[in-house]
Amino acid sequence: MNAPDLFPPAAACGQPHPHESARAQVGGTATYVDDIPELKGTLYAAPILSPVAHGRLRGIDAAAALQQPGVVGLVTAADVPGDQRFAVTAHDEPIFAIDTVEHVGQVIGLVVATTVNGARRAVRQVRCDIAALPAVLTIEQALQAQSYVLPPVHLKRGDAPAAIAAAPHTLSGEFSVGGQEHFYLEGQVAYAIAQEQDGWLIHSSTQHPGEVQHWVADALGLDHHHVRVECRRMGGGFGGKETQAGHLAVWAALAARKFLRPVKLRLERIDDFMVTGKRHNFLYRYTVGFDDRGRILGLQLMLASQCGFSADLSGPVNDRAVFHVDNAYFLEHVEIDSYRCKTHTQSNTAFRGFGGPQGMIATEAVLGDIARHLGLDPLMVRERNFYGPPGRHVTHYGMAVEDNIAPQLVARLAADSRYPERRARIEQWNARHPVLKRGLAITPVKFGISFTATFFNQAGALVHVYGDGTVQVNHGGTEMGQGLHTKVCQIVADELGVPFERVRITASDTSKVPNASATAASSGTDLNGRAAQFAARQIRQRLAEFVAQHQGCDAASVVFAGGKVVTPQEARDFGDVVHAAYIARVQLWSDGFYATPKIHYDKHTLSGRPFYYFAYGAACTEVVVDTLTGENRVLAVDILHDVGRSLNPAIDIGQIEGGFVQGMGWLTTEELKWNADGKLATHAPSTYKIPTAGDVPRHFKVALWPEPNREDNVFGSKAVGEPPFMLAISVYEALRDAVAAVAPERREPVVLHAPATPESVLSAVRTRRAP
Repeated sequence: MNAPDLFPPAAACGQPHPHESARAQVGGTATYVDDIPELKGTLYAAPILSPVAHGRLRGIDAAAALQQPGVVGLVTAADVPGDQRFAVTAHDEPIFAIDTVEHVGQVIGLVVATTVNGARRAVRQVRCDIAALPAVLTIEQALQAQSYVLPPVHLKRGDAPAAIAAAPHTLSGEFSVGGQEHFYLEGQVAYAIAQEQDGWLIHSSTQHPGEVQHWVADALGLDHHHVRVECRRMGGGFGGKETQAGHLAVWAALAARKFLRPVKLRLERIDDFMVTGKRHNFLYRYTVGFDDRGRILGLQLMLASQCGFSADLSGPVNDRAVFHVDNAYFLEHVEIDSYRCKTHTQSNTAFRGFGGPQGMIATEAVLGDIARHLGLDPLMVRERNFYGPPGRHVTHYGMAVEDNIAPQLVARLAADSRYPERRARIEQWNARHPVLKRGLAITPVKFGISFTATFFNQAGALVHVYGDGTVQVNHGGTEMGQGLHTKVCQIVADELGVPFERVRITASDTSKVPNASATAASSGTDLNGRAAQFAARQIRQRLAEFVAQHQGCDAASVVFAGGKVVTPQEARDFGDVVHAAYIARVQLWSDGFYATPKIHYDKHTLSGRPFYYFAYGAACTEVVVDTLTGENRVLAVDILHDVGRSLNPAIDIGQIEGGFVQGMGWLTTEELKWNADGKLATHAPSTYKIPTAGDVPRHFKVALWPEPNREDNVFGSKAVGEPPFMLAISVYEALRDAVAAVAPERREPVVLHAPATPESVLSAVRTRRAP
């Protein structure tokens, strides 16, 4: 680390400061978009949804809806003055359905009324004339029809077929993992308000205000500077508000333009399920060759994901899945085929991990199958496949793994969690109990940190110091509960040497920091924290030079700490120095900019260094399965996770706990089911089960790896948003371990499709028992 990053012991960084909005959130005074006082004359919109998965749109009969009390009119594709399609890279998604509909729930238009309930009642009176067309609804159907939103991608290293053919052992298998609904507490919402001279103010619950600005401007046929987007906080995002928040903003703005009044659009939970995309579900097929010790010699792997009807972020999501197939393991000879399947369902989008979990779980499953085939401990097989010394340290996409701590971290966790003793006890338990079977697994995480789209790895910030010594910060990131704003305030506080309480954050705003990247890819603090630090550093340097000039000392000798400015001659209150500097006309505000160094890669060959560094972790999970019903429970979890030098241990541990539980939900209870007609059947809390407090095991221990980031990251920290999610793969592998105990003498792969609901587990148990 650089010297300026070494903060004194009393600094804000490294301390468990409460979330900057915690008191307001607990007290109910934190403002979300739907809490903003509405202007007089505000209208409300409700979406007209397609009831057909695929068909030709012949017309809309809204006569009955228009007769409902308070209804002021409809908004359809004919009311779009600018680009008829959203400003996405593939340019393949219409703002409103034009000639065809491509999934149940596609938005055809809006009903706008003077009340929320009036709009929602009226929209149920709209009738759409649609001639049904054949629909592709599953990955298997898409593969057979060669239906893709983007061309397939193939990545090879070495000669996998030859390595497999020469290997002492081979296995082949197929399994699938499901998608996942984001289920944020605050649903998708936007509030559009016209300003003077064709200006627009959009309040949006979005992870990417800059993209919302661009989408709204393009749809309205305006230059970007006409639109301002603001977001103080979100009630959860998880990737679901990276692109798809832009849809609501555009729809609301188009309605506001047509009726010349402010318009709010907030989706009902059921509509949110029906309209918005989910985590991509994947189908896997593999053939692997390996030696007697369980080391992979060659791997052929097919990844096929369900992208939905448009590309959205499916390209980079699937690219990251390809990047993370290796997880923490060296794959010398590997051949990966990635298919991005087009189906007539919701367009799937970003979700915490952004394809990383779907890539990692494939090789973890392969390694589990290898261990059972050879009769070896799965942890031993994993350890034998770890990245290692030169010759075994380069990924399949050509990036050297220079910071590999996986072997040491996993060994520490195995010792701390008493893995060997527990493994022996579980084997004894399973030998004595024919119905309840226990399973145990340790799985590692090696997750690359940076946007795979290199140009997104930049950030800006503004820092203002006021005459009384208080500080205000604005940056391009967004707060969705993850504590980004809190960490940025801590960084700025330490850079200026003032107490944390003297720093205040303001809403993310495109009129303050332009062209900001999405708050995603776990890089929010890395990018925006560093930009804010650089801005504060410039102010500190100006103040140091001002003080040094008057004290007759060197600027380097001026120290800012504990709310004081200390020179060899005296110590003065920071606020007094600031006031004196203001009188002397010293600039007390500054901007900061940061671009991640070292990263580069060729998106056509998927080769290079797409990541600045890797975040590591490991989890040890114990489960129990009822082999008569398929019911299962997580009994104990031990986690050792690498966050570098923690900026805020309380927030980081909270992120680890939350990420793990959310990942556990993805792999055990959160099941998305579509009917034969393409309608999502699990579209409400009554039919879709996220984990609750009752699902969290009593033994849930989280520890932090005690080593700073080896790269020059702010405070020596590492990203923490997404990597913990993949720790939950240990749950899936522990469940497969328990299922295998039903017939421990068998050597073939355990076929357990995720989510591992009781039905899925029972099916796996029956398959295991079958002759």
